[in-house]
Amino acid sequence: MAKKRIEVEGGKTYGPYSPGVKANGVVWLAGQIAPEAGEDTASQTAASLEKIDSLLDAAGVNKNDICFAQVLLENIDDFAEMNDVYSSWLQGIEIPPARAAFEVSALPRGAKVEIVVQAIDRKCC
Repeated sequence: MAKKRIEVEGGKTYGPYSPGVKANGVVWLAGQIAPEAGEDTASQTAASLEKIDSLLDAAGVNKNDICFAQVLLENIDDFAEMNDVYSSWLQGIEIPPARAAFEVSALPRGAKVEIVVQAIDRKCC
């Protein structure tokens, strides 16, 4: 299977990268940020997860297919706020993805949270 760019109409990137790439049944999404969603971590987390849902749909998979998620936070003290939104987003998922979360010194565009996911297309290969 050739490498394929994953994107959604109207989606925005902040540099020279693909919003997502799919190859050999694996889906890698670029980190999703949403500083336009508001000043708080909960709003930005929810909007980032909506972007992830859209990109996964464009790739022909969904959040049930996510194997790994990485969460970058501007401030680790915002972990609980992010985790509440993330936990609600995972409702109904039988096997939640493995995850790492950590604080970084800064995120693009002044974002408070960035979420990166990797998924498997179970219909492939």
